[in-house]
Amino acid sequence: MARILVGLSGGVDSAAAAALLIEQGHEVVGGYMKNWINEDGLPGDCPWESDLDDAYAVAKKLGVELRVVDLIEQYRERIVDYLLEGYRSGVTPNPDVMCNREMKFGVFLDYALDQGFESVATGHYVRRRVRADGSADLLRGADPNKDQSYFLAMMTQHQVKHGLFPAGEMLKPEVREVARRFDLPNAEKKDSQGICFIGNIKMSDFLRHYVPDSPGEIVDLDGKVMGKHDGLHFYTLGQRKGHGVASPREGMAYVVVGKNAEANQLVVGWDEMGGHQLYATKCVVGSVSSTNDPIRGGRLDAQPRYRAKSEPVQVTELEDGKFEVEFSRPQRALTPGQICAFYEGGKMLGGGVFEKVLGEEC
Repeated sequence: MARILVGLSGGVDSAAAAALLIEQGHEVVGGYMKNWINEDGLPGDCPWESDLDDAYAVAKKLGVELRVVDLIEQYRERIVDYLLEGYRSGVTPNPDVMCNREMKFGVFLDYALDQGFESVATGHYVRRRVRADGSADLLRGADPNKDQSYFLAMMTQHQVKHGLFPAGEMLKPEVREVARRFDLPNAEKKDSQGICFIGNIKMSDFLRHYVPDSPGEIVDLDGKVMGKHDGLHFYTLGQRKGHGVASPREGMAYVVVGKNAEANQLVVGWDEMGGHQLYATKCVVGSVSSTNDPIRGGRLDAQPRYRAKSEPVQVTELEDGKFEVEFSRPQRALTPGQICAFYEGGKMLGGGVFEKVLGEEC
């Protein structure tokens, strides 16, 4: 049996994962990642203290040790700085994906291996399969409504080999039943929301705390000034609300269809194909990471965002490890800075970062 460090977040999924591993006979220790305690006085709910209390209660119920692993400095350097720099540069970063690669299976996994653990387990809804050669693949979670493989798209083979995901083999109601069977104190706790480890805070409030406003014009596709914005970093492609521009068409709303960084202009238009970059088929994906075998060109499936369906794509290798990705049908709001996850059927191949939209816009 293995010695496993379980990332106890205070939520029911990781708690059930720990219980199942104990039931299987493994030596389990809980680890609470202390990443963010809101020392900067941000508005909103940062629930780390209540989450830690829940993690302690779960560990006590299961009769295991709980270690509080202080990763505040690394979290600020690897996640918060990445997040803010992305928005400052005009892209829309994905802190949840990077948090898994850099924190849970980055510095937390490093800590676990240094302390003599063989694996890190989490409550992610994703499955892992070991090949005959000893390498490991990631597969979509058994619950199609909870599948979280997208959030692990940037993980490396080293990280996959040392990751365990007991909840990924079950449906969410089954995970709840495991928690009830072990009489875990957080069996009925609601799923967490908000930015990874930061809590329930509006992204606009988070950005306003760190990034100075940079006011500019809101224009339509003809260049007509429609209003003012506080900074391009507050908006993302496809955004329907919050830009303050009323629509003259009954039943239709203006959406953000582009950003002109040079002129500091936010471009709004209709949510329909034609005349703008909101719908497109081609893009360039860079910073590509493979979970096992290297990703090559050819026909694959790609998922452009969480909760989006994977779509058939033609992938062409470019220079510098980048790929041109052509979707079989137009995609809404392919957003620079976000993650494109690649699949082959239900198997996760890896992912990369959308860098720009290419070719003829749809």
